[in-house]
Amino acid sequence: MSDLLAVEAIGVSKTFGSVRAVNDITVRVAAGEVYGVLGPNGAGKTTFLRMLFGLIQPDSGTIRVLGKTWAADGVGVLDGVGGFIESPKFYPYLTGRQNLEGLALLDGGHRPGLLEELLDLVEMSDRADEKVGGYSYGMRQRLGVAASLLREPRLLVLDEPANGLDPAGIRDMRALVKRLANSGLTVLLSSHDMDEVEEICDNVTIMSRGTVAFHGSIAKLRTMAPDPGHLLATTDDNRVLVLAGHHPGLRVVRDPDAALVVTGAKPDVSAYVAALVRADIDLLAFNQTQTPLEALFFMLTDDTTHQTLARPAELTKAFR
Repeated sequence: MSDLLAVEAIGVSKTFGSVRAVNDITVRVAAGEVYGVLGPNGAGKTTFLRMLFGLIQPDSGTIRVLGKTWAADGVGVLDGVGGFIESPKFYPYLTGRQNLEGLALLDGGHRPGLLEELLDLVEMSDRADEKVGGYSYGMRQRLGVAASLLREPRLLVLDEPANGLDPAGIRDMRALVKRLANSGLTVLLSSHDMDEVEEICDNVTIMSRGTVAFHGSIAKLRTMAPDPGHLLATTDDNRVLVLAGHHPGLRVVRDPDAALVVTGAKPDVSAYVAALVRADIDLLAFNQTQTPLEALFFMLTDDTTHQTLARPAELTKAFR
């Protein structure tokens, strides 16, 4: 990574009528990293990306993209930037190749051979000469990534690139973003899926109702994650609850659906399950309810407990 920040947003706010969509957020994305902006629907992610692209102007704060600002450089801010906001759109009556050729012409052309390289990169070479109207949603998303790369950008911005895809499409999109990241391209993506961000991002900003709930690395986020919960079904739930009293490192409760939920550190959970087996209690089901990071994500974005957290001690205090 270089010292240049690909994105630097300082104290940025945006209001629509009475709604504060983005409230005094600061985000810094280093060149060469994969950065995630994570949050539930309505958190302000897309509004933030729209401001980066100049589609809307912030009410306050400063945004620099590759060292440039809209006030000083105008549309020149987008030199070296590619991407899409929400879902990419194409002419359905043209083929994928024709759509890319048209976009390249509008943007000043492209170097020889680039189109074929990009179609191969997004694994669309065999479908490039079919009309886009017959493409699946996932194929259109991949074509959107190819279109974003036509200008060979230094910064790629993707707004929920895996949203709406089936499991196979999600897998393919994540693999594609990984390949792009490995090439040294800076990638900024928004998502509401913690698994997606954990798998491909170096650092993350978690947003909730327009504010920042967390800034930092995925590694740091993992240190803050609570113990995972497991749904437990047995042949004798009453004895299960009694035995839980002999394992003080655990919490075993009934959830609203009358199932048992076991929460605790992995060694404690393992010892407890072993004790149930020794007691001849049959386990009918034992499934993890959420990954630790998913649980943390819901804690950070829950309106009833929301606050800006950056250290494990703060998280422990907030949810004690």
